[in-house]
Amino acid sequence: MRLNGKQVICLVDEEFEDLELWYPIYRAREEGAVVRLAGPEKGKTYHGKYGVPAAADMSFDEMDAATCDGLLVPGGWAPDKLRRYPKVLELVRDMDAAGKPIGQICHAGWVLISAKILQGRKVTSTPGIRDDMENAGAVWFDEAVVVDGNLVSSRRPPDLPPYAKAFCDAMASR
Repeated sequence: MRLNGKQVICLVDEEFEDLELWYPIYRAREEGAVVRLAGPEKGKTYHGKYGVPAAADMSFDEMDAATCDGLLVPGGWAPDKLRRYPKVLELVRDMDAAGKPIGQICHAGWVLISAKILQGRKVTSTPGIRDDMENAGAVWFDEAVVVDGNLVSSRRPPDLPPYAKAFCDAMASR
């Protein structure tokens, strides 16, 4: 239980990639972390691309980097919505400035792009947004997991086992 006492926020909105949301959450919980889902509206149930539900434990307005040890950003189409919320971008910037682990997979890189934290950083993502990542100043790799400081990035669902492990490792090392 390496993550006992650690608090993680996982962002959620409609059309998240079901596995990319739930797999890292369960992995972090298995390690002892408390993972809370944050969405635009507290208590609302959001649905993944394949219909799996996820209820928001808190609203974006309730998020606070000072009381959080790590952040998970799932992929799917939700990141295109998440990147439009100033509170989400503020949290990403605050977490990054504090050196706290930020996990992002697949299209979640869009959120980090909009937060403007990728200049000179090593990352991966779904190849479909490689150009977006590079245009934001990132150095992109076609690897299952790329860790650069506090950023833990991954490509797609088949990479979930090493991604979730790398995120938990980053959380445990703080």
